Amino acid sequence: MVDRRITVYLSGPMTGKPAFNYPAFHAAARHLRGKGYFVLNPAESFDGDTSRRREDYMRKDIEMLLQADIVALLPGWERSRGVAVEIAVATELGLTLHPLEEMAF
Repeated sequence: MVDRRITVYLSGPMTGKPAFNYPAFHAAARHLRGKGYFVLNPAESFDGDTSRRREDYMRKDIEMLLQADIVALLPGWERSRGVAVEIAVATELGLTLHPLEEMAF
């Protein structure tokens, strides 16, 4: 079991994905929580509401990212404009980035 004090931010593609890729985010969050991580899941922001402006989501995502210890990258992250912003912020904050498949599975 992982030390619960480790906070993981989930980063992955949403825009243009079916159901905004929420199923993948929720599955990753469930799995990592089961391993003992405290997970910040952007798919849970605004109670799952998908009708807001992109800027609203990015502001909330960065706010959550500021609370994280590490970032878990979901498949497809390489092609996401939003993930590129999150990686830039995470790198400046000294956070480590981990592909999801390498995280305590």
